[in-house]
Amino acid sequence: MRNANEARSGADAGDEAEIVLDPRVQESIGRSLKAHYDDLVSAPVPDKFLVLLAQLEATEQRLPAKDAADERG
Repeated sequence: MRNANEARSGADAGDEAEIVLDPRVQESIGRSLKAHYDDLVSAPVPDKFLVLLAQLEATEQRLPAKDAADERG
């Protein structure tokens, strides 16, 4: 099996060589990335972010009336 350096050695200095990973390596990377992504998605949102989101939502609810008046005027 060729490593990444061997795969690149056939290309000119300005060209980018395509590096092909072994399918088993690709599967392993894919499983690892999916596991990390699943952990992130299932993690609870920190309370500090929830407070910030609530503040943003409250601000956005106050602004539409002001924005509508600005657009007319």
